[in-house]
Amino acid sequence: MSNQSISQSHRSTIKWLTYLMFMMFAMTTDAVGVIIPEVMKAFNLNMTTAGMIHYMPMIAMALSGVFLGFLSDKLGRKATIVLGLTVFAINSYLYIVANTYGFILTLMAVGGLSIGVFKTGALALIGDLCGSTKQHTTTMNAVEGFFAVGAIIGPMIVTYLLSKSVRWQWLYVIAGSLCVLLIIMASVVRYPETKKSTHENINLSRTFSMLKDPYALGFSIGAFLYVAVECAVYVWMPTLIEQYEGRLILIATYSLSIFFILRALGRFIGVWLLARFNWLTILCVFCFLIFLCFLGSVTGGISAAVILLPLSGLFMSVIYPTINSKGISCFPKSKHGSVAGILLFFTAAGAALGPLAMGGVSDLFGSNAYYGFILATVFAAILFVGALLNMIFNPTKARLQSLDESEYDIHTTEKN
Repeated sequence: MSNQSISQSHRSTIKWLTYLMFMMFAMTTDAVGVIIPEVMKAFNLNMTTAGMIHYMPMIAMALSGVFLGFLSDKLGRKATIVLGLTVFAINSYLYIVANTYGFILTLMAVGGLSIGVFKTGALALIGDLCGSTKQHTTTMNAVEGFFAVGAIIGPMIVTYLLSKSVRWQWLYVIAGSLCVLLIIMASVVRYPETKKSTHENINLSRTFSMLKDPYALGFSIGAFLYVAVECAVYVWMPTLIEQYEGRLILIATYSLSIFFILRALGRFIGVWLLARFNWLTILCVFCFLIFLCFLGSVTGGISAAVILLPLSGLFMSVIYPTINSKGISCFPKSKHGSVAGILLFFTAAGAALGPLAMGGVSDLFGSNAYYGFILATVFAAILFVGALLNMIFNPTKARLQSLDESEYDIHTTEKN
């Protein structure tokens, strides 16, 4: 079943299912900031041990991406998505009986593995639904926009549950129930046929061989750096500004919510921008603005950080989905699942190792988060330099144009 044979209504339905999948799992992964304090109190844990609530699913997701990413190319997008969602749903309901920290960490790990499976399937599916590499990028920004919405909804649900003396674990029951609905809908919707190469075995060794490709490696490093910068804000910004008592106290109090809202808003703005302007320029300009926000935060004091770090969410919005999209688009559709898995590995590794490195640097200087943000500023600077070189030399131009013609049947000189 080709992409062309799928009706517009079916394509629209599948896209909305994909949007809701990303929103659903963001509700859980991005709610850890409000869950960790509850776990610390319940099990009498220190910050390092409780932080495993964040690191465990990220590590599991990274391993899932690199070791299981090929499944969507081998089994097909639909089967892979339904498999991942089914494991995620069962795992989510088990939180109700999780009464030890070890049990909770195990569920976090299994949840990360299942997210890695259905996320790589969904990311690969986007290529099957799009008519060009440019449309792929705008669609990816819309998908990540819904992820950003889920990142707002999840902490709100946990906060509401706790205010009613309801355990935080019910967030996972809510997410699991939404997941069951998505499984039913995904099972009955017709998906486009997955393109497969008849000249190459689809297995784990093929995934590892793709790491030698400079495009896969380059975009993966970009994803790692970006996520390390993004996590710096939502993991460590509250610690950095917790002692602030100036005239911007209202902004400081809601700084994390402001960051998530601006990130969500920016991703939908990004859909509009990328449909009209060159992605190379947008990526470079926004990376520069992120760097300025971080540089201003470490040179201008806490008062500057209270404004600039939440504001950086607006500029971060288009970076990750664009890096992700172009990294996947640089390969034939038959390899989209494998390369999506590689990108997910570096994404999750950045989410785990970035905040960990910042915490380590901060501890070296008396547990002062300011020094961790100096490291994050270095990450932002390297990311900007990479985006600048990408804009100047445009190394992906020939490959993207070639794949537009061979994979999407587009014969055009349109800039990707």
